[in-house]
Amino acid sequence: MNRTTLSLIGAVTALAAVTGVAALTGGSSEDADPAAKAATRLPVQRSTLLCPAPSSSDVSSTTYTAYTPERDGVEAKDGTAGLLPAESHSDDVADPGAGDGGSKDDSGDNGGNGGKGAKDGGKGGRTSQGGDKPVLPLKEPGKPVTTDEDSSGAPALIGTADGRFAPGWTVQQTTTIDAGSGRGLLGTACTAPDTDFWFPGVSTDRDRQDFVHLTNPDDVAAEADLKIYGPSGRLNASTDESITIPPRSTVPVLLSTLTDQRSAGVTLRVTARTGRVGAAVQAVDQKAGGDWLPASAAPSTSVVIPGVPKDATSARLVVFAPGSDDADLKVRLAGPNNSITPAGHESLHVKSGMTAAIDLGDVTKGEPGSLLLTPEGGEGPAAPVVAALQVTRGKGGDQETAFIPATGAIERSATAADNRSKGSTLSLVAPGATTKVRVTASAGADGGSPVSKTYEVKGGTTQALEPPHPSSGKGPYAVTVERLSGGPVHASRMLELPQGGVPMFTIQPLPDDRGTVAVPEAGQDLSVLNDD
Repeated sequence: MNRTTLSLIGAVTALAAVTGVAALTGGSSEDADPAAKAATRLPVQRSTLLCPAPSSSDVSSTTYTAYTPERDGVEAKDGTAGLLPAESHSDDVADPGAGDGGSKDDSGDNGGNGGKGAKDGGKGGRTSQGGDKPVLPLKEPGKPVTTDEDSSGAPALIGTADGRFAPGWTVQQTTTIDAGSGRGLLGTACTAPDTDFWFPGVSTDRDRQDFVHLTNPDDVAAEADLKIYGPSGRLNASTDESITIPPRSTVPVLLSTLTDQRSAGVTLRVTARTGRVGAAVQAVDQKAGGDWLPASAAPSTSVVIPGVPKDATSARLVVFAPGSDDADLKVRLAGPNNSITPAGHESLHVKSGMTAAIDLGDVTKGEPGSLLLTPEGGEGPAAPVVAALQVTRGKGGDQETAFIPATGAIERSATAADNRSKGSTLSLVAPGATTKVRVTASAGADGGSPVSKTYEVKGGTTQALEPPHPSSGKGPYAVTVERLSGGPVHASRMLELPQGGVPMFTIQPLPDDRGTVAVPEAGQDLSVLNDD
């Protein structure tokens, strides 16, 4: 019998390789095991991101920006980062002519190959549909790459980053639609695949067209269940709610085709029955523009919705209680100086398995803020909820809409990839104790040097600020927020690109990038016994 002892270094490396992938492809970023909290944290070695098809509009233009921050402790070893087009399929319950993935290309083939195909933007190396040249390949951490896509048939993208590019890799797509249905600025951060998503704030109403884009990054088919919950519980299904997503493909599904019931404030749950998927909802309002609705943070007894604009003309809060108990919540607005209770909206009762919505009006009253939902108290344990806020700026025919979901705290760092020299606002909220953060502007896509500033956010307040700009740099740049000390901090980024009197804007939450993973120390002899 030979006894072969594994080195601790080898075991840690192998575990980091496995858990590094898991940290960016699903599950919570929190460590439930106290022992894991004291474990060594190592950079992830591989990450996956999925970008939905941006738009089928003939008057749309999309900017893609990819970035990986420089990190202490990350060796300058080999690695790659890039994305490839996904195949597009229209599901039976989707209108092939209405969704982003259902437009026909110039040859007449219906398959989302993209009318003109992707093109080389001169900066990031765009590729024609079906090619094997990666989109937005990174050359080194700390320097963003960007490219523009003017085709209405731009495909969904599936990407991976490994080695030195994996920790904190982020990709942002920002689409401008000049006219017609969905007119406005639509932005979203490409997301990691997972098995469970909550989207409070979706709609099956006649004035809205909400498509959920399901993307499968793997080489085997995935199957996802779609369930919609309204004010009285689950909506009746008018068709099969189970959707099959072929390998390395994307499927858009129009939510109003899943049920005959019409409601303006409902909650969608996407659950992968087999495999894993990326899920993103594109909401288009016939009168108030549209935007992407990101998934809410996982159900929690207390939630934070960061970054309500100071000039919001209306705000609609949508909350769902997925557990077996009703939720009673306190509603507070964390402003620049303190937290207050919005007049007439001191509390909110949400019945189990049902969606509740309240109109908060111009809740910010000219000052930026963030919504804090906490248990109201009483007997029994607090019930977890998911939540999102629909925000409107402008009035009449010049309205524009965006969405802010409940957003998890930044444990270490988070990044918004696409920022401009004008129009970017970073919102930081400390729901508990005062916190200190460092905000770093990367070099621009066309050069320059990074610039960092440190900010202190008083407990119970929101600080809305113009992020620092890169020194002597031009082009889109990334902004990274690092928590240095103090209590938890939540963040979002608003990008404004006004046009023709319309206050076009989009808001992206900044959850923790999960760029590192906890590797527990060995608690026993790591050895393998081999029989002769």
